[in-house]
Amino acid sequence: MPHLTEKKSHTQRTVQVVNHIQKLIADGLLQPGDQVPPEREFARMLKISRASLRTGMGYLAAMGVLKVRHGVGTFVADGPPELGKSSLNVMGALYGFQPWQMFEARVVLESQLAALAAERGTASDHGALAEEIAEMYATIDSPTDYLIHDLRFHRTIARASGNPILASLMETVTSALYDVARKAVGRPRDRRESAELHHEIYKAIRSRKAADARRLMEQHLRMAEAQWAENNATQSRDAKNTRAGVEKALARQTS
Repeated sequence: MPHLTEKKSHTQRTVQVVNHIQKLIADGLLQPGDQVPPEREFARMLKISRASLRTGMGYLAAMGVLKVRHGVGTFVADGPPELGKSSLNVMGALYGFQPWQMFEARVVLESQLAALAAERGTASDHGALAEEIAEMYATIDSPTDYLIHDLRFHRTIARASGNPILASLMETVTSALYDVARKAVGRPRDRRESAELHHEIYKAIRSRKAADARRLMEQHLRMAEAQWAENNATQSRDAKNTRAGVEKALARQTS
């Protein structure tokens, strides 16, 4: 079994642990249902600290690769890991996923989902989309309520695509981006513009215009990313100005 070294940072060692255990599984040295060696023994085998090993195994447990049975031990999961916000957030923290990368993933996934929904969506799906559009217009002045209907609209499209695998991937990315999405609908004018574009997406899907649905969905997501970037930059400037003001006030007090 290959060994790891202690010469790198804690984060790098954690990544090494994750990659090492995943390789053991991929190579068949650890099978689904197998118990991982006890912590002390495993850390000695890998020549790393127990703290680094514990952190790496914790990430794998959060991603569903490992299952911890308290009082018994840690085992390789019997089935494929479940997709979810926590697992993607864990991987994001571990590998440094950036918001723009998450938006890019949404564009790739959801533009195709919109096209599929235009091809496969039912009258029931169309009715559900229309209801969410109406609710979005009705909640323009309530960011929290608006975002709820925005997310439901996208989930309905994913369901209408007829591909539960793509829908699950979309849900994972969207859930992990919830806080970012919340910042992207911060202003009433942004929400109204977004609602109008959602309406155009709905009309393209209802009219079975897959190419238009794909294009409009990409346009919508690119716009959401731009709004988030603008709001984030404004908040950063405000925070910087606030810090500068505090520092000036403290300087006057000490002069």
